[in-house]
Amino acid sequence: MILPTLTAFLNHYPDAPIVIAYSGGVDSQVLLHAVAQLKQNKALKQEVMAIHVNHGLSQLAGQWQQFAQQQCQLFDIDFCTINVNVIDKPRTSLEAQARDARYQALIDLSPNNAVILTGHHQDDQVETFFLALKRGSGLKGLSAMASESNLSKSTQKLLRPFLQISRENIVHYAQTYQLAWLEDESNADTRFDRNFLRKEIIPQLKARWPNFNDTVMRSTQHCQEAQSILDELAEQDLSQCLVDQNVLSIAPLLSLSQARFNQVIRYLIKQHQALMPSQQQLQQLYLQLTEAGKDKNPEVKLGDVWLRRFKENLYLTENYQPVTNWRYDFDLALIDDGFAIVMPDSLGRVFVNSGEKPINEKQETAFVLSLPESLHSIAIVFEHDNPKCLPDYRQQSRPLKKVLQELAIPPWQRKRLPLLFINNELAAVFGYFVCQPFSENKHQQKIMVHWQKESG
Repeated sequence: MILPTLTAFLNHYPDAPIVIAYSGGVDSQVLLHAVAQLKQNKALKQEVMAIHVNHGLSQLAGQWQQFAQQQCQLFDIDFCTINVNVIDKPRTSLEAQARDARYQALIDLSPNNAVILTGHHQDDQVETFFLALKRGSGLKGLSAMASESNLSKSTQKLLRPFLQISRENIVHYAQTYQLAWLEDESNADTRFDRNFLRKEIIPQLKARWPNFNDTVMRSTQHCQEAQSILDELAEQDLSQCLVDQNVLSIAPLLSLSQARFNQVIRYLIKQHQALMPSQQQLQQLYLQLTEAGKDKNPEVKLGDVWLRRFKENLYLTENYQPVTNWRYDFDLALIDDGFAIVMPDSLGRVFVNSGEKPINEKQETAFVLSLPESLHSIAIVFEHDNPKCLPDYRQQSRPLKKVLQELAIPPWQRKRLPLLFINNELAAVFGYFVCQPFSENKHQQKIMVHWQKESG
């Protein structure tokens, strides 16, 4: 059962590099041995490697790493290991934090377009279903783990070929081939929810109903099918609301029932692999959009992202970090040679050079400023005291805040616009305008500035 199941999965990816997520436990040990068997029998022609992630959460972590390396050498599988730090996050269990760190490490170390195999089996799936039930999850949570899934913002694919195979069969395979494996001592600690289910609850259910695991598996498959239908509907609804990338038109969005509204928001956030919002957060967002006046710009934080209203649209944005205190003062002696500036909070880079020729051939937009003969300072800042300015397209000067409002720039983006000051006078707003006193026909000496924007 093990080898045919694994072969059937891998046949769909004949050219993809294979990565085994290898802990040294019985399930990953069986996975390692089965892949080694296929490799030895020349049933696999692609690159194969095993990655062991050391979380450092156990005093035996070093011994596990050493065991993993020895086993990979025994089965002639390339071995790689990495240490990770588990970062504490709100609303997330230690198990989930370790899992996130583990998957990110697997993504970072795996070749592009690789398939990453894990040894999750039927018993793991049943436990995952019950944990979702305990949390009050919807269909997506009750769908438990998918046998195939895409990994966050990566080219790799995650495969769980053993989800239909019981742990009993996994152990039987290991015993048949006289495999060695490790037992994580924390698995006996029933203070952890998963261990409590595994040790105390599920054995009683299986004793009463011997086919209990099979029936739970059918329920997870029904949930997966139902979630697939909801996703199809949400995709259709989203297409009717989408006006630009990550920008929704509020009118068609609010024409939906609240249940469909919730599904559209969840589907949009799912595309960004962000933390799913709670029912209370979705309710808050719905109320903000329906009850706040049109002159208001409500913002709701959902996990690692924000949904922000501006005029008639709803914007999905990242969780931006403050940049108001950031400042960069030009070294005037370097202007003739040209240089690049790394902007804060993933706002890209700024290229500066003298004259009117771009430094970077890929520049799509750039602006030219003329410099006064008496040049004391040039600086890029974000914070300002609302100076009056005369953009190159206006006939009269106005306070900067009014000009940015005229340009219909959302409030959160206004705070992230680099401003260039020459001799303490506003000279340009990146991406929008140059002030007339510094337009390129005013003075002989010129500089070209290009903002290669990344986000925000």
